Amino acid sequence: MKKLLIASTSTLHGSAYLAYLLDELTVFFQSTETIVFIPYARPSGLSHDAYTKIAETAFQKINKKIVGLHEFDDPIQALKDAEGIFVGGGNSFVLVDQLHRKNIMNTLRSVVNSGTPYLGTSAGSNICGISMGTSNDMPIVHPPSFETLGVIPFNINPHYLDPLLESKHMGETRATRIKEFHFFNTQAVVGLREGSFLEVIGEQIVLKGPLNARVFEHHKAPYEISSGTDLSDLH
Repeated sequence: MKKLLIASTSTLHGSAYLAYLLDELTVFFQSTETIVFIPYARPSGLSHDAYTKIAETAFQKINKKIVGLHEFDDPIQALKDAEGIFVGGGNSFVLVDQLHRKNIMNTLRSVVNSGTPYLGTSAGSNICGISMGTSNDMPIVHPPSFETLGVIPFNINPHYLDPLLESKHMGETRATRIKEFHFFNTQAVVGLREGSFLEVIGEQIVLKGPLNARVFEHHKAPYEISSGTDLSDLH
């Protein structure tokens, strides 16, 4: 049975890394002693070791051990053996590129579908959808494919921002970009605001956190959903 937490962000403004999620993570990983961390998204170009240290420091607060996937000689076997998995944020293009080039996207999908607890934040959440096509990131590398895990039947837009009516910015809003996405793709997109996350247990997908989310469906007007809404039938 699938078990995932899909969070918009790892860090709320003014708080420590993962601090706002630690109570949830204590319960979510209660049967897990060691978590395999996938640091491939490399925010701000951090090394794999440096990024893993950040995750390690956060999880020490709930008495969990973190081991970076890059530390294993056989990453495929490491994922198969993992008690729990955490994929951190950063650049989705870099993350997806590495998952494909290291031939571990299919293994990661398989173990998540088989029930290995999975935490994703930002880019690590973006890859839970059907594709990475609703990422906010710059394409600084060229992945072999935009296909991602598809462990939920729609796409995620992490860090969703509402248009600011008083802004003088003349570029596209997130809503405009998702509308453009729907000219070429039909899957729904869930805009997750900061502090919001999806809890997936089996085939049930529920919005959690203090804020609403914004849902974009093909050929429909966008709409708001409140925390506690079941999204299991969204696709």
